[in-house]
Amino acid sequence: MTSPRRTKAVPDQLFRRVYDSPASLPGEERWVTSQQDVEAVEKLLGMARGTIGAPLWVSGDFRTCPSCQRELSWLDIVSSALERIHEPAMIARVILGEQKFVNSEVPRQIEGVRCHGCGAAVEGLRSFKCHNWAYAHGALLRVLEGLKPSAGDVQSA
Repeated sequence: MTSPRRTKAVPDQLFRRVYDSPASLPGEERWVTSQQDVEAVEKLLGMARGTIGAPLWVSGDFRTCPSCQRELSWLDIVSSALERIHEPAMIARVILGEQKFVNSEVPRQIEGVRCHGCGAAVEGLRSFKCHNWAYAHGALLRVLEGLKPSAGDVQSA
């Protein structure tokens, strides 16, 4: 049985101290999501091309899908999350939002990730982060306004 995630909202100053360096990411390898995959993430989330302007970092014990050898990225994480648990608006808030989050444990791996290219289960991705320092607040509002609410979204009164 896995322990529950211990993700905490933290002030920007603490986030920068802990997460500014890619060296802080766990795993054997650390890399940035390709521009092609960033554009695919934007499309999946219903964002205009170029909305995400910050590096999308990934870390893990290997960089490629064990089945098709495609370089893994935020595209795999986002597409898997959209299928299983998260709504586009939630993921857009993580990428473009002002509030920063850190995990207070070192994950063995990100669970439930499947390769966007071939659908194979991916094990060994350890962390992901975005170096967005809230320059895109206006972009976030435009993205959220443009997303269609789903049955699972809570509407504010």
